[in-house]
Amino acid sequence: MIRWMSRVSIATLLILAALHCEQERNSVSQAIPGEPAPAFSLVDSTGNTHNLSDYEGSFVVLEWINYDCPYVRKHYESGNMQALQKEYSEKGVIWLAINSSAPGKQGHFSSEEIASRSESHGANFKAYLLDEGGETGLAYGAKTTPHMYVINPQGVLIYAGAIDDKPTSNLKDIEGATNYVRQALEAAMNGKPVAKSRTRAYGCSVKYGET
Repeated sequence: MIRWMSRVSIATLLILAALHCEQERNSVSQAIPGEPAPAFSLVDSTGNTHNLSDYEGSFVVLEWINYDCPYVRKHYESGNMQALQKEYSEKGVIWLAINSSAPGKQGHFSSEEIASRSESHGANFKAYLLDEGGETGLAYGAKTTPHMYVINPQGVLIYAGAIDDKPTSNLKDIEGATNYVRQALEAAMNGKPVAKSRTRAYGCSVKYGET
């Protein structure tokens, strides 16, 4: 009986330890609208390095991406994300896609596959950045794909959250949706305050590596 109870106790402790690790991951400091956006230096899928500081003086959009996620596919298969990327890139906005999927996890692709998929989707972002270790994703508190962030020319985060107010993977729900990224950019680019600076992101979980 004592041996059986010991085994149960050990199993319970292991479960509690796992839950504690998960809570620690979920409680990682998140980037807060109104405060400076966390700095980063990431290599893109073609081998070039991008620092957030490189784009000081420009609006920057960060899009957490995973081409295998149905919520991401919703916005790419409909052309919604590409149209938004193109519209604001033409207005001088720097649009960066970031993938924090760890090697061996869903959404982690080779450079060749990234190029192929991005081309087939007609993506219009400036670069596809690789965050295999997850440091940048955790610094921002990115939890889902997509998870969107807007940074102003002074390097201050002005929006964090969902791309829109329709938290489904159904392409039909794009029509009539309120696009929060568009709202934030339009307000800030016209010298107005962002009405919604934070919303609840929706999508697939970011496939971080083990801690």
